Amino acid sequence: MTEHSFTMTDPIGVPIHVYEWLPEANSPVRGIVQISHGMCETGYRYARLAGRLNAAGYVVYAGDHRGHGKTAGRIDLLGDAGRDGFYWMRRNLLQIAAIASGRHPGVPVFLLGHSMGSFLTQKLMCQPGSEIYAGYILSGSNGPRGMLRLGEMLAKAQLKLMGERHRSVLLNGIVFGPYNRSFSSTRTAFDWLSSDTAEVDGFIADPFCGAICTTRFFRDFFRLLQDIHTEASLCSLCKDKPVYLFSGEKDPVGMNGEGVLRLAELYRSLGVSDLEVRLYPGGRHEMLNERDRGQVTDDLLDWLVRHLPPGNNLLRV
Repeated sequence: MTEHSFTMTDPIGVPIHVYEWLPEANSPVRGIVQISHGMCETGYRYARLAGRLNAAGYVVYAGDHRGHGKTAGRIDLLGDAGRDGFYWMRRNLLQIAAIASGRHPGVPVFLLGHSMGSFLTQKLMCQPGSEIYAGYILSGSNGPRGMLRLGEMLAKAQLKLMGERHRSVLLNGIVFGPYNRSFSSTRTAFDWLSSDTAEVDGFIADPFCGAICTTRFFRDFFRLLQDIHTEASLCSLCKDKPVYLFSGEKDPVGMNGEGVLRLAELYRSLGVSDLEVRLYPGGRHEMLNERDRGQVTDDLLDWLVRHLPPGNNLLRV
């Protein structure tokens, strides 16, 4: 495993930090896995997964989204994606995919989106440019739900009163506050992430994780969540690419599995034929950081190898 990072300049001049993990030189490359990380975390949190993927013959790319990690640049700039931030996050994902494909011609690219990154992925599945991907993996995701319009209205009202860069403790509490209620005993505000206390403590200790986002970030996030399940968006859904959904049965983001199953049923009803769903008993939000993450990763690798084009195990780094 070889780890690199580079800075990619996007179309409006914003530098995007990208992590690149490569298998050992001259080893077979089966595919590329691009990671779209979640809200208030970073691409580097997937280094352990990248190691497993590299060992199985996959190149891995993970960019820090706008307002996140090293793309934000400074701790005090975390949590603000800028104007039209979620639009540009999607543009950045496609730009990274193009770079990855250029560096490894002929190698299929799979997009793995977790949590917020999965909602960005859901939108990419319905827009031009998605043809670059060979398949989609959604981790810790959710389907259609109510109250999003109310959330957007509240964010817009606070933005008007406090400004678009105001760090919204109110909205942060509304979004994340209820997530621990499903668990009878909690140590921290982030126990809903994983039952592995070491993983939760690592998240809390990371200065690039857990930032409180701005009013415009929350407003734009609520807009994205509404948009991805509208008829206008879903009419362009890519139906001929495989989709893999996995989540914990105790993940509050996915409504304890109900929202994930609802999303799967929606996609099937729209004509997505190659779709698999896996819910892990007792699992919380970050299945890749859960106690049984080894099995979760094995299942992911199994899905990937079953969706590779014939002959891709013959390619080299």
